[in-house]
Amino acid sequence: MYVTPLAVLIAISLGLMAGSGIGLLIGFLAGTQKQPWSAMDRRGKLINLSLIAVCSLVAIAVFSWYSLFR
Repeated sequence: MYVTPLAVLIAISLGLMAGSGIGLLIGFLAGTQKQPWSAMDRRGKLINLSLIAVCSLVAIAVFSWYSLFR
């Protein structure tokens, strides 16, 4: 099974975009995200950044798995 470098880059870029969107949406629905970034305290910023990072990693893993086994 061979995966091209383009497929890897596509999986990473789609995962970053989808994970960022999902992470921000979860933060907004949970009420930890405020409209301006400067209005958030340090804990809120850390929660949002960790949500974005975790959701991005999960999305990258899903897209990579799909591109490997389709």
